[in-house]
Amino acid sequence: MAAKRPPQQPRWQVPEEELRWRFSRSGGPGGQHANTADTKVSLSLDLTRTTMLTAESRPRALRRLGHRLTDGVLTVEVADSRSQARNRDIARERLLALLTEAAAPPPRPRRATRPSRAAKERRLHAKQRRAEVKRGRGRSRRCEE
Repeated sequence: MAAKRPPQQPRWQVPEEELRWRFSRSGGPGGQHANTADTKVSLSLDLTRTTMLTAESRPRALRRLGHRLTDGVLTVEVADSRSQARNRDIARERLLALLTEAAAPPPRPRRATRPSRAAKERRLHAKQRRAEVKRGRGRSRRCEE
């Protein structure tokens, strides 16, 4: 019997016209190149207006990303690389990862079960063994002559 795999999340396609890109100078190493090139990338997406979220996933994403939103806009800033093109790719990946996680449906609720009698006995037996080990660590009780 094959193991059941969880259903794959849909791969998001972000409409390019909904993304807002901003570029600025990045701190850190890079010498003369860093002083003149706008390599830092800020990528913003308005979650309240985007067409990529469904009616079910939009409220979920807004709730889960609420602490990262400014007026409903999610912004990702990247300055990892000295290359603007690489930073653009990283920013898009991070934005998609955030959206995929935030819009995912909640996990199924746990079904409460009781431990079996054998499981209870194993647990109690293990506790008794552990208590014996700890009891054996005390000072030796030799009789002084």
